[in-house]
Amino acid sequence: MQQDRPRSAVIAHGRLALLLAGLWLGLSSGPVAWSATPMDLPSLEALVDYRPKIPLRVYTSDGVLIGEFGQERREFMPIKDIPLIQQQALLAIEDARFYEHGGVDFKGVARAVITDLTSGLKQGASTITMQVARDFYLSKDKLFSRKLTEVMLAYKIERTLSKDQILELYMNQVYLGQRAYGFSSAARVYFGKPLQELSLAQAAMLAGLPQAPSAINPVVNPKRAQARQQLVLKRMRELGYISDAQLRQAMAEDLKVRPEGRTFSPHAQYAAEMVRQAIVAEFKDEAYTRGINVTTTLVNAEQEAAYAAVRRQVMAYDQRHGYRGPEGSLLLPGNSEERLKAVEAKLAQHPASDSLLSAVVLSITPQSVQAMLADGTVVHILPDGWRWAAAALARNAKPALQLKPGSVIRVQQAEKGQWRISQLPNVGVALVALNHQTGAYRALVGGFDFSASPFNHVTQAWRQPGSAMKPFIYAAALEKGFSPATLVNDAPLTLTTAETGAAPWSPQNDDGVYEGPITLRRALAQSKNVAAVRLLRAITPAQAHAFLPRFGFDANKHPLNYTLALGTGSVTPLQMAGAYSVLANGGFQIKPYLIQKVVDIRGKLLFEAKPPLVAQETDRVLEARNAFVTTSLLREVTLSGTGAAATRQLGRQDLAGKTGTSSEAVDGWFAGYGGNTTAVAWMGYDEPRSLGGREFGATVALPIWIDYMRVALTGKPAPSPPAPAGVSSVQGDWVYDEFQPPGLAPNLDADGVLQ
Repeated sequence: MQQDRPRSAVIAHGRLALLLAGLWLGLSSGPVAWSATPMDLPSLEALVDYRPKIPLRVYTSDGVLIGEFGQERREFMPIKDIPLIQQQALLAIEDARFYEHGGVDFKGVARAVITDLTSGLKQGASTITMQVARDFYLSKDKLFSRKLTEVMLAYKIERTLSKDQILELYMNQVYLGQRAYGFSSAARVYFGKPLQELSLAQAAMLAGLPQAPSAINPVVNPKRAQARQQLVLKRMRELGYISDAQLRQAMAEDLKVRPEGRTFSPHAQYAAEMVRQAIVAEFKDEAYTRGINVTTTLVNAEQEAAYAAVRRQVMAYDQRHGYRGPEGSLLLPGNSEERLKAVEAKLAQHPASDSLLSAVVLSITPQSVQAMLADGTVVHILPDGWRWAAAALARNAKPALQLKPGSVIRVQQAEKGQWRISQLPNVGVALVALNHQTGAYRALVGGFDFSASPFNHVTQAWRQPGSAMKPFIYAAALEKGFSPATLVNDAPLTLTTAETGAAPWSPQNDDGVYEGPITLRRALAQSKNVAAVRLLRAITPAQAHAFLPRFGFDANKHPLNYTLALGTGSVTPLQMAGAYSVLANGGFQIKPYLIQKVVDIRGKLLFEAKPPLVAQETDRVLEARNAFVTTSLLREVTLSGTGAAATRQLGRQDLAGKTGTSSEAVDGWFAGYGGNTTAVAWMGYDEPRSLGGREFGATVALPIWIDYMRVALTGKPAPSPPAPAGVSSVQGDWVYDEFQPPGLAPNLDADGVLQ
């Protein structure tokens, strides 16, 4: 901008301004005793050593903001980096003579005095320097003593700091609405972009906010904000900052303001909350003010895919199980203005969940349902949009189900713009994906809606894994001489009291189908319960139970009996992802980590994760050949078994995984891997109950896994590692070398079948 003037000029102008200021302040505030002296003025240390309260921010590995925590949204930007057009827009409307006056604009004060004397209006004349003095040191009270102190402080500031330093302080400190402090932060809040990328129209909009940031910002009052913006633009033209053509273009620009002034993607809130808890544990209250930036291991495209997969498939499940009725009701006032206010107040209790908007039914006809959104918009829902909820529109519908004028419902806009009735799902869900070589999280979704329930199912939900536990029983059996080609009798079985230590038990296959002698490969692919119990009986529950800690499971949370084969213990989705990673990476237990790097506002490195680049043999928990053979079994699941939809839809041959459905279909799972990624999907109710008689891991969890992996594996090679030492292909399947020829496993009958 312009060069600073000599301090003598500042003092000379200051004396004249004080005379005018005294008259103006007296007219504005009335006779109040003056008690301040230069000795009363505070130190300017807060300005010289400016340390703004900058919030904790959380980013994906590729730099997308996914979380912001702190009372103030603020980020510091040096004056040299603030675009000239933004500086000019601000000066045009707030202090056009900023680079000419010495802290108090005596010409501006003179104008204020004349206006006050002639018209009785209260004319403002605060310069940017005076506003800095007020914002940092003084109250907002309109007192004579405060105003004179403000003037004197302004001159002290001008003697201490350069003009650019003062402007830098102001443009980083000023409040601009929506909890945004400073222009850099406001650019992201309102427009979702860096300050340097704003258009002239957007810069003018921000420049108009200091006058009344809470009342005229474009989120709260778009019309008043636009009127103020146009005043800024006209003033910029008067001062010669912009041309007529620029003025016309900026006045005509359609400003796209972010709803609710959101600064970050809301699709990774569970992960962001995990980071917040970790940083607060380390830095306590400083976490929210020190300007700490955390880079996570999440990959934005994969996180978005995970979020979309969860939302899509949970909604599909929810619609399969029918409409449950309205969320509430409202007695609609007859007066249209009162009705709008009543609807707005009611729907404030039912906040939107992404694209699921709350609405109040206004009328119902055979042709359409009319409903009002929180902003007063009336939407028309045609028969195709309410057919799945038709039972609720019937006159004889049960009261809890029936829709009528005043009912609070959820609506969603389809791809073609048509509206349809929907509802908030009440089922729990989780998806977590790890790089199984390093342990880095790639994506994490802990539930359907963080705002509705911050409970993180990935890390906090202890659930029965069902058949997703079987691969670890099979892995234990490989060490005892069994192979994928070993035959097992898939026939009804009853374990005696002597075997169970309790009442006799007869495990059942979920589909009620028994095939007789089949290979272990087919038994796992088809998730045969009886075959798994026979296998566990052959190696003993104690052997299998002792094998579990290799995969990171807590043995205390798993039964030491035959139900272990059916997954009646407790695991979290994160634990399951870690366990399958051991199989995926060739036998190494990983330590999942989310935080990649932590730096402060000045870029000082506070922490950096250092995952092992190459797994060390000393860290091995499972033989490479065991992981290899178990993976071949799990690939059969995705080729011909209960997870075949994965290979069919993704078109890859390197996929391996297992479905899981706990007793009575209370939990549905799919855990699997491909490329360098292991992912686990789960669905179930927080208050355990059946997902439905026709629901399985393959119907509720596998579709989520497929939708996510479709993005995660795009462009990734399909590894095909060679067979490790100690295992050979015999008669078309794998067997440990020391157990050749096949058929040396224990407890086989004369025909080589496990009974």
